[in-house]
Amino acid sequence: MACFIAYAIFGVNIIVCKDLTSSHAISPVAIFLLRSIGAGSLFWLISIFQPKERVDKKDFPKIFAASLLGFFVTQLTFLVAIPDITPMNSSIISALSPVYTMFIAAIAIKEPVTLKKAGGVLLSLCGTVMLILSRSTSGGGAPDSSLYGIFLMFLNGLSFSLYLGIFKPLIQKYSVVTFMKWIFLFSALVSLPMAGREAAGIRWSLLPAEYLWELSFLIVFATFVSYFLIPFGQKRLRPTLVSMYSYAQPIIATSISICIGMDSLSWQKVLSALMVFLGVLIVSRSRSAADEMKASATPVQE
Repeated sequence: MACFIAYAIFGVNIIVCKDLTSSHAISPVAIFLLRSIGAGSLFWLISIFQPKERVDKKDFPKIFAASLLGFFVTQLTFLVAIPDITPMNSSIISALSPVYTMFIAAIAIKEPVTLKKAGGVLLSLCGTVMLILSRSTSGGGAPDSSLYGIFLMFLNGLSFSLYLGIFKPLIQKYSVVTFMKWIFLFSALVSLPMAGREAAGIRWSLLPAEYLWELSFLIVFATFVSYFLIPFGQKRLRPTLVSMYSYAQPIIATSISICIGMDSLSWQKVLSALMVFLGVLIVSRSRSAADEMKASATPVQE
């Protein structure tokens, strides 16, 4: 549920970021810095009311690397790419994230790539592509994406997959609040030299109220809440399954568009949604390496 809610928020985040960055009222790098400072401040504030948790000095370089992969590169590439890529192409590229994660986790933490798991990923991928293609047939001729935007979205998915696949042991070692407060502190420090001047130059009094609400949503929900929920889920789920919930994004986007009258329900969309969630179910029921060892070590009961 934590991962599903987080990726559902990310689905809405695509629409909000597209509107906010297309307005050119606030630059993508300034938005990134504001998200880092805003969400980071909330995590540090919450940590005051929690039991103090000491971080081993040897883990700080690892947390810094996790910050670069899991937030800095991931969010900055998305914010820079979103004005130059259509939602359809963005969704297609994002659908590849579980494929990256499955193979990265197999190398980094020896998560087994079973036939059942590979089949579940493929089934969900096919369902997502079917959904996207069914939406594109009813579209209104959106402009094509630039190669630059497509490249950045590939980098976005690969970076977050590396984060999910490599840093699961580190995430399990510390509480979510302790881990994330350092993640956002490091990302803010790295982005400050490149975005500080632009963020300081924002003319807040001239911004429409709509943009202020959108920016508040990005900081509170799409950053603070979602990045609290994902590590919570990472502690309990395997990396491939965590990334599988990215398939919820186009489902959520389609549901919203139907509710507000921008799209209509069709059998292709119903079938694709069933394929997506069936694939997630298959992966969730596939055994981890520890489960396989336990099963082989357990004697058969007569």
